[in-house]
Amino acid sequence: MGSSPPVLNSSTVLLVGTNDWITHFAATLETRTGATVHSVGTKAEAIDIVRKGTSDCLISDYSLEETTGLELLREIREETTALPVLLGTAAGNETIASEAIEAGVTDYIALTDPPEGMTDELIERTERAVRSAQRSDTQRERARQFDAIFSDSRTATWVLDPDGSLARVNETAREMVDEDVETIVGEPFWTLPWWAEAGATNADIRHIVENALGGTFGNAVVQQPSHVEDPRVIDLSVRPVENERGDLVSIVVDGVDITQRVDLERDLRQSEELHRVTLNNMTDTVLITDESGEYTYVCPNVHFIFGYTADEIHEQGTIDDLLGEDLFDRDELAAGGVLKNIETTATDKAGREHTLLVNVREVSIQDGTLLFSCRDITKRKQREEALATLQGTARDFLYAETHQEIAQHVVDDTSGVLNLDASAVYLFDADANDLRPTAQTATMKELNGPLPTVHADGTTLPSYSFVEDKALFFDDVHEADRLDNRATDLRSATYIPLGNHGVFVAGSDQVGVFDDVTRELADLLAATAEAALDRVTRESRLREQDRTLQQQNEQLTSLNRINETIREIDQALVQAETREEVNHTVCELLTADDRFRFAWIGTVDPTTDSVDPRAWAGSEQGYLDSQSFATEGSGTEPAGQAAATGDVTIVRNVAAGLRDEPWRKDALARDYLSLLSIPLMYNDLTHGILTVYAPTQDAFDDTTKAVLAELGETIASALSAIERKNALLTTSMTRIEFAIDDPAFVLSRLAQDAACTLSYQGGVRQSTEGSYVFVTVEGESLDNVTEVASQLNAIDDVQQISTDGDGGVLRLRLTQPFLALELADHGAVFREATADPTTTTLVIDIPDSIDVRTITHLVRETFSTVELRAKQTLDQTVEHDLHSTFLEKLTERQLEVIQTAYYSGYFESPRERTGEEVAETLDISPPAFYTHARTVQRKLFATLFEENSVPIAAAAGRVE
Repeated sequence: MGSSPPVLNSSTVLLVGTNDWITHFAATLETRTGATVHSVGTKAEAIDIVRKGTSDCLISDYSLEETTGLELLREIREETTALPVLLGTAAGNETIASEAIEAGVTDYIALTDPPEGMTDELIERTERAVRSAQRSDTQRERARQFDAIFSDSRTATWVLDPDGSLARVNETAREMVDEDVETIVGEPFWTLPWWAEAGATNADIRHIVENALGGTFGNAVVQQPSHVEDPRVIDLSVRPVENERGDLVSIVVDGVDITQRVDLERDLRQSEELHRVTLNNMTDTVLITDESGEYTYVCPNVHFIFGYTADEIHEQGTIDDLLGEDLFDRDELAAGGVLKNIETTATDKAGREHTLLVNVREVSIQDGTLLFSCRDITKRKQREEALATLQGTARDFLYAETHQEIAQHVVDDTSGVLNLDASAVYLFDADANDLRPTAQTATMKELNGPLPTVHADGTTLPSYSFVEDKALFFDDVHEADRLDNRATDLRSATYIPLGNHGVFVAGSDQVGVFDDVTRELADLLAATAEAALDRVTRESRLREQDRTLQQQNEQLTSLNRINETIREIDQALVQAETREEVNHTVCELLTADDRFRFAWIGTVDPTTDSVDPRAWAGSEQGYLDSQSFATEGSGTEPAGQAAATGDVTIVRNVAAGLRDEPWRKDALARDYLSLLSIPLMYNDLTHGILTVYAPTQDAFDDTTKAVLAELGETIASALSAIERKNALLTTSMTRIEFAIDDPAFVLSRLAQDAACTLSYQGGVRQSTEGSYVFVTVEGESLDNVTEVASQLNAIDDVQQISTDGDGGVLRLRLTQPFLALELADHGAVFREATADPTTTTLVIDIPDSIDVRTITHLVRETFSTVELRAKQTLDQTVEHDLHSTFLEKLTERQLEVIQTAYYSGYFESPRERTGEEVAETLDISPPAFYTHARTVQRKLFATLFEENSVPIAAAAGRVE
């Protein structure tokens, strides 16, 4: 044989079996090839080596110990299909060959006899098997590599047929479009939706694909069409794929999403443009120099700080001429690489000095080695100095207690904060609706003259700023329409409202002094002043609230004390039996503590027109004997004044007017420093005067006055109740007859209008609807009188009870209280009244316990013209007892029913009206009427025959 086959030289061959040809062939391979040869005799040994994966080819004899080479083949194929296996036998047949091929044999060798003659053929067939296996491995590896590339999630891959139509796509490519890829397989690649609209062709894609069809690699960058959601930019690479013969079998297209890179490149270009524009327009200036200070770069915006152009800076020389020498230590810069916030001063082209913060950094940019970044902090320095002054102002505000103090602090510190010497503060006077100049600097007076008070109507600049709550800044105030002083030398001016407190004014005789910093500081100064004014206002209100609360607490304490006294008085009034007991109890309880020094109650004596003391308590010290308490004349004591006017009289300071009224001297001598005199009024009738004296001034505030005035009504009511009670118990009384002429009296008016005579014989019922009164009519038809009565406003309802020729009985419901009720409240009885068209006569019974003058006064106060006709004394012991006892047993409804029945003629014989008719008048059922009538009759007979037998007998004896 010639040279050794190259495939076997680097292969490992495993021979299995003990047959002679296996042994011979193993020796031949070792001598004629460079192959590594292993020989084993059993299947188990062969399987063990195969599992280790160290063999490139296995050659087995068919006959093995306890098995066959065919069984070995089957077990090997369970382990691997890639290992080439050759099976040789000298006793083979078609059945064995068929089973071997079915089991996956690589080559089946039918040995001739002798087998040694087939050595060359065996070597060749072994080499061919190994070469074929290696080629299959290479193809599998390439397939695995392609699958790995094809499945790469970072790369989209398309596989095209040789005609350029789509064959396959990977998942990454599928995710780029919202399409069912299976529907476009077989379509020309350049028409696919990844880069073409429907029905269109992407010429660039078609070009690179056609080049690939000619065997040329291609590349293109495409933008996905607008219809694709979240379109991307894709970098495509196209390469042809050929087989071993060089024929084109497919085209592979790889696509990489470079959208982010494209965006970054675009952003970078925009950033470069932004930096270029920023450098041209920012206020910080960047300068680059070499070690000697010569400029290698000057920022285009250098004029913002220095006022020079870039060319003018270059012409100046070194940076030392601009920023000064010894700006920084070179060794220190070398150690750190950068020096920050170096503060220095520089002069601009116009000669103005600027404060700069400079950063110096080592760089290597073209020929430059030092980069200077300059920031103008002139305004910031100005602001810092102003804020320091403002901080001191704020501290001063903390100790100010009035608005005026704060206003003065503001104008004193304006020059330090704003560098303006002319300033003023107006404070608002809410009562007058004016802005008053409270503080102003001397410079303000020089430039503007004295500031006038301005009305808060919005017509002047201070007023407009205040009313509209608007800060005003003027570069030249003479251009303002609302400037009221055209002769002012102020030019720049500002007006800033101080909340609801006023207006801050500042200015200068220069035009345009308000830059941004000055405006900001002016607003800040005004805001600080406003906060201080708010604090003072708030604290003032709190102090006022504290004072008010303290006063209220004192008043409440005082009120509680007096209320306790009032409660004690009320309890005592309920238990009191006599007028004297009421008077003494009230005076004693009012003076029981130190609040009131002296109290007394007196009644008016009409004969002397003075108040006579009836009861007193406390420290009197002869005061009642020292005064006359007249109700008329000047300088009368308050008790007399209260009696004369009927109003509560209060004296808050007895010492005031000491020389004008003599009683004050006597009161002060007894430490009576304030007093209150209260008429004891009930139903317009005075039961006396209560006067209380206190040892302090202003002891009677409005609350105390109201409480004691109410107490006066309570006392009067109690006295009135006692009088009524005494009247009920009194059998001796005085009967008085009055003649009146007053159309206001309802009976007089009805008698005049109806031209009749009316008689009231007593009996009145009060209800929620009004007062019911029965009157007898004579001299006119009942219908006519009824018609007239219905027209009077004082009569709310009129009802005919009984008719008797030219007259009868009417029941009137009056809209106003009847005189009988007012008299009853004072213990008197309105016995009867007779009214004709010209005269009205009243008959009133007054118990001996009631002062006749009181009732006479009441009648005279009620009617305009009153004449006393007669006066006599009566003893009505039996009548009084029977009448009172009987009436106490009746309810109001029973009394109304029996009165109506009586005046209707129900008890006449024959009856003028039936029970049914009376019931209809009362708007009740007949059974209800009869029940009421029988009940009243039973109570009357019980009173006559069971409870009052002795008085009746006595009365009968007197009659005889």
